[in-house]
Amino acid sequence: MRKSWLLCVFLGALAWGQAAPSAPPPSQPAQAEAENEAKPAADTSASVPPTAAVLTINGVCSAPAKTAAAAKGATTKPAAASKGTSADCKTVITKAEFEKLAAALAPNTTPQQKKQLAGVLPRIIAMSTEAKKEGLDKTPQYDETVKFVKMQVLTNQLQRKVQEEAAEISPADIEKNYKEHPDQFEQYNVDRIFVPRTKQVEAEANEANDEKLTDEQKKAKEAADKTKTDEAEQAMTKLADELRAKAAAGEDMTKLQKEAFDAAGMKIESPTINLPSVRRTGLPPAHAAIFDLKAGDVSQVISDSGGHYIYKMNSKTEMTLDQAKNEIKGKMQNDRMREKMEKLNGSYKVDTNEAYFGPGGVGPMPPPRMSRPRPGMPPGGPAGQPPAPVPQKQ
Repeated sequence: MRKSWLLCVFLGALAWGQAAPSAPPPSQPAQAEAENEAKPAADTSASVPPTAAVLTINGVCSAPAKTAAAAKGATTKPAAASKGTSADCKTVITKAEFEKLAAALAPNTTPQQKKQLAGVLPRIIAMSTEAKKEGLDKTPQYDETVKFVKMQVLTNQLQRKVQEEAAEISPADIEKNYKEHPDQFEQYNVDRIFVPRTKQVEAEANEANDEKLTDEQKKAKEAADKTKTDEAEQAMTKLADELRAKAAAGEDMTKLQKEAFDAAGMKIESPTINLPSVRRTGLPPAHAAIFDLKAGDVSQVISDSGGHYIYKMNSKTEMTLDQAKNEIKGKMQNDRMREKMEKLNGSYKVDTNEAYFGPGGVGPMPPPRMSRPRPGMPPGGPAGQPPAPVPQKQ
């Protein structure tokens, strides 16, 4: 039982270590110095014999495990050395024992993760040993907690098994997926003009006096503001059509983008117009028509709640199988994992007592997080770029 408890504790500890947020980037001199210090030392762990001690916890005596021989009165030597006197009391963990535990907690444990485990293991052993001396492993709370922890460990092991099985994807399966979905691996070089939906309106100086207006005056002001907003939106819609005509006539797209921002009263720098390798998955469905354009063609104006978009097709290329294989494998693995987990989660049904839990019963647990491949280039960009086009309802 103690082993299952440790598995759960260390799984949490290792997961926390991997998810810890990174520190803000240091200054250049400090960064250069840190890089020199951060260079990992050569891994010499392979040269350490399996029976060699890798952790010695002085002052903690582990009780020897009872064996059949011990039950008959024979003396046995425990794997972890234990002495009778407090001066010599210690727990020794060999390389073989440590690596067995590390492998049970996480596959392909890195040297850094092993250090993290070695950092928390002595404290857990010392604290749990003291807890046993105080009889805390004989309480009802302990028994119930161990039951739950066992279920958690088994759940983690099942998820790991599903993940490992989902990763068993042959090169033939990858090639088959590549040939069946050629459009998913097309890359397009396009220019895009973003026209804001409306003009930026300067705040009026007497805005603070709005509270002094009568109800009728407020209504009149609201109506006037709405008229201004509608007129500004109509003006930008008209401008988008004019810019589209200029782009089709061959005018420079960068110049037209600046014209759009100047007309909208934007105080920030115009965004970069070129999307060098956008994929079909990188734009919302309402923009998908641009992928049928020929080189040199200009799209019609595409409008959504964010603004107006004008695209010009420059070129189209296709990823090779070698370039796409890692992405295909990641997507196929995620699809298989999701399918298996959905099947498992759908294999049971829960009835709850609303008199006990309250109306609505209990809320479902969120599904396990799964990483997803990031094909293509997102429509948006860094600061100063237009917002991502809003997906349209089909």
